[in-house]
Amino acid sequence: MRIGNLAEATGTPVETIRFYEREGLIPAAQRSDNNYRVYTTAHAERLAFIRHCRNLDMALDEIRALLRLRDAPPGDCGEVNNILDAHIGHVAQRIRELRSLESTLKALRARCQSPHAMNACGILNQLDNAAAQGVKPAGHRHVRGAH
Repeated sequence: MRIGNLAEATGTPVETIRFYEREGLIPAAQRSDNNYRVYTTAHAERLAFIRHCRNLDMALDEIRALLRLRDAPPGDCGEVNNILDAHIGHVAQRIRELRSLESTLKALRARCQSPHAMNACGILNQLDNAAAQGVKPAGHRHVRGAH
């Protein structure tokens, strides 16, 4: 199948497929006589695996490691367990960060309980003060894929 067919079959944008190919996550497709990439069912299956891992918010390095282990089945799955355990730890850390962020946002929201003139808005004033001081909320970072 051509890249457009693979994209449609897997719900993956063409550019993402090309990116995964450049990153070595999926093998380079053979080229037809007219230089079109030609993908196989194996490409679609591997892409489905990658997309499922991405839906679990795994990083490309984690996926790369899982694919390496998946492609070399004679060993045991202890390393797979280690990768997943580390990922669970990352997720738990992000949950803690999100809870802290929620608390900070609720405190900020409490600064303006009812509508005021814009120059008296407790939220905007607090944000302005923090920005002027160069304050970064401790432990907060924007969480990829959160919205």
